[in-house]
Amino acid sequence: MTTTSVEQRNVELTKKGYQAFNEAHIEGVMDVLDDDVVWHIGGENPISGEYKGKEAVIGMFAKFAQLTEGTYEADVHDILASEEHTVVLGTYTATRRGRTRSARFVDVIHPGSDGKAKEFWRFFEDAAAEDEFLNE
Repeated sequence: MTTTSVEQRNVELTKKGYQAFNEAHIEGVMDVLDDDVVWHIGGENPISGEYKGKEAVIGMFAKFAQLTEGTYEADVHDILASEEHTVVLGTYTATRRGRTRSARFVDVIHPGSDGKAKEFWRFFEDAAAEDEFLNE
């Protein structure tokens, strides 16, 4: 199976976004998001919910950075892309109140025609453990 230029573009934009996030370069992350992005975080914790638009997403990022004391880092294992979806498989590490957590995640991104993320879903390997970590 060959990769189309659209699929490759989606992979490259995704890599750019994750690298920018790991480097706390929020402007770089915003560059790969659609202005009307919808961001979904499951669970029952302080960042759970649906965030509509870049400003709401920036607010959620700020809250998340505060909760994880600026220590969050994603290790992307693989990025799978088609014209309609990009799937990211990875592990993250973060520290909260002296406790470090590493966990696997799956992110599902729906890119627009320009490749920017229009919709984003984050799924955790163990949602209950994630809630416990973020609710401490």
